[in-house]
Amino acid sequence: MPDMTKTEAVSTEGALAPVDAIAPVTHEKARSLWGDAWADLRRNPYFVVSAALIFVLLVIAVFPGWFTSADPTKGDLVHHFLGKPELSKVGTPDWLGYDGQGRSVYARLIYGTRASIIVATCVTAIVTLVGGITGMIAGYFGGLTDTLISGITNIFFGIPFLLGSMVVLQAFTKRTVWTVVFALAFLGWTQITRVMRGSVITVKQADYVHAAKALGAGTSRILLRHILPNAMAPVIVVSTIALGGYIAAEATLSYLGLGLAAPTISWGVDISAGAAQIRVAQHILLYPSIMLSITVLAFIMLGEAVRNALDPKLR
Repeated sequence: MPDMTKTEAVSTEGALAPVDAIAPVTHEKARSLWGDAWADLRRNPYFVVSAALIFVLLVIAVFPGWFTSADPTKGDLVHHFLGKPELSKVGTPDWLGYDGQGRSVYARLIYGTRASIIVATCVTAIVTLVGGITGMIAGYFGGLTDTLISGITNIFFGIPFLLGSMVVLQAFTKRTVWTVVFALAFLGWTQITRVMRGSVITVKQADYVHAAKALGAGTSRILLRHILPNAMAPVIVVSTIALGGYIAAEATLSYLGLGLAAPTISWGVDISAGAAQIRVAQHILLYPSIMLSITVLAFIMLGEAVRNALDPKLR
């Protein structure tokens, strides 16, 4: 190998290797907690299935006439306790049978969806609003305000939910959907208050809240623009899961004869009537029970999916 001169050696040793091409930098907008949650929910089969079921239930509740042309309050004793195997004898198209008064079980199943959905959504909206406001005030201001609100919350929280609702309903001679909503909401706000209070206590320690105070932001602006959006995640989870519980609570009260009553159409009312005839017509009890279970399960699945999506630790 020929000897290299000193200059050539320095030139060779100091030579730089070819520079690799630098990939272009892409500036992707960072997603918020809600954006990440929505992206996770769309890939969650539990969310997809539960959301589809709830959507169908909402459509049934709003437009029951799309699913049946039968009158759920009109009966014909010719169809007394007829079940599916005997339908051909009277030539009727109803495939779920009839109750003791000859009313269509399927039609009552469809129209009963409305009462259950109305009760559950109205109660959830009221308890979320009342509990959210009281919990936010208690958690943010603290001190005497927190002590007073927490004390009242503990008093109501100590009353058994169903037992207290029964006592409240006894005060009404005529029980409608709105009296049941009032009875359930009267005692249902305490859990939301506790959840919101704890969430606000955590959020108000964040740096962006202290920065907003330092810049002179008012209390209402801090609560609505900074505290509320960042403290709502656990409240949404609890409210979604509780919605299914309110449907079950309404059915329980109606089954015991303390909730909705005829002529109001409700799954709980039909389950109560079917329990009395379980030996002779099991289909009257079976179908409303299945519908109730599917509905409660759908909302519980939705709440679990939302909880998993909003909790970074679970992701």
